[in-house]
Amino acid sequence: MATFELTRDYINGLRTLIEEKNEQVLKDKIKELHPADIAEIYESLSLDEAKFLYLLLDEDVAADVLIELEEDKRVNFLKSLPAKIIARRFISKMESDDAADVIAEIEMEKQKEILSYLDDISIAGDIVDLLSYKENSAGGLMAKELIKVRESWSIITCLRSMRRQAQEVDEVYFVYVVDDNDVLKGTISLKKMLLNPTTTTVMDMYNPDVISVGVDVDSEEVANIMNKYDLVVLPVVDSLDRLVGRITIDDVMDVMREEAEKDYQLASGITHDVGASDNVWRLTRARIPWLMIGLVGGLFGSRIIGLFEGDIAAFPQMAFFMPLIAAMGGNVGIQSSAIMVQSIASGNLGLDSNIRMLLKELSVAFLNAGVLALLAFGYNFAIGSGIALTLTVASAMFSVVLFASLFGSFLPLIFHKVNIDPAVATGPFITTLNDISGMFVYLMLASYYFSVFI
Repeated sequence: MATFELTRDYINGLRTLIEEKNEQVLKDKIKELHPADIAEIYESLSLDEAKFLYLLLDEDVAADVLIELEEDKRVNFLKSLPAKIIARRFISKMESDDAADVIAEIEMEKQKEILSYLDDISIAGDIVDLLSYKENSAGGLMAKELIKVRESWSIITCLRSMRRQAQEVDEVYFVYVVDDNDVLKGTISLKKMLLNPTTTTVMDMYNPDVISVGVDVDSEEVANIMNKYDLVVLPVVDSLDRLVGRITIDDVMDVMREEAEKDYQLASGITHDVGASDNVWRLTRARIPWLMIGLVGGLFGSRIIGLFEGDIAAFPQMAFFMPLIAAMGGNVGIQSSAIMVQSIASGNLGLDSNIRMLLKELSVAFLNAGVLALLAFGYNFAIGSGIALTLTVASAMFSVVLFASLFGSFLPLIFHKVNIDPAVATGPFITTLNDISGMFVYLMLASYYFSVFI
């Protein structure tokens, strides 16, 4: 399948066909497209245009397209459709995890109505079970569809059962082995089933080494486990170790993307999960808390400058390098905190690794501080700034870079220890703190050197 590029001419052509109600040409135009490409098209159309086009799709494709839509677009689209169409045309064609995700976005009354229209009561039951788990947990991520066999079965019995189960599963990654109580025992490969006599029992050939997670495990930890062990699918068990579902790599990719977006927004000083399509009030609420911290930090900085007003008035050249010192402190602090946040997020930091990482950051801080201080000294010496200003800028550069690295390294660890997302430390918080401390150190050193040498 060739890659698809959405153009203005393509959208305008679709709109013309929709206005003309030319259903056959529309079907021919989109039938070869991937569901993700169709979802991209829908996001460029009006709600009424998207509805008209959507109802022309094959039911299986329509369900896949619905999953690919951005959440806000999907919610608005579902609001415009009757519960019966949502149930019969979309939900019944989805895997249980996707169906639960979609229904969770709909208001409670309509949820019940949609579930009542599902012909298969087992599908409705699976969705209700999944809705009972926390959204950011393994239970909330998992799908109920999987293939399992009992350890007491022969190969021929397994194959008969697997044929029935496979009808409900889009991709078969593993065949899971359970006992008579559905407790997960291991996995078995299709190759072994094909190569062994049909009378061989599963107990004699399954692999007991299987990694699983409980239903309450946090979704970020699930992503870390799958990344660490290079897994494409991960079985989920309940408190009694009974197999209840599986998590596939596509679900984990969504988690990783969402976590990356959240951390980026936190690092940028945005406290809510927002997007460009959100309204002005929500965008403002997401940004204003950290902007207020920046404002308070700026006011403190101005007070610090006010404390040295006399010195600055007597030696105005002191003010020349204030922006440089503040900028370097903020940049160095964000670099250090970003490294620590990345290590924390990947789950690589224990007590020993914490100490090693901090010692490494301290070594890097000394080296960076020394290099930058020498460059600052050389520049001021070369342009004849005077011994007082030269020593002030070099000493302040060394001190500020060192302190900023330490702040940037320690703060994420402290935040993580008290269960606050350490990504918060990489944004305006660390920048404001380093601006204030850097300005104070610079002016203190300037006041001392100018009093000694002038």
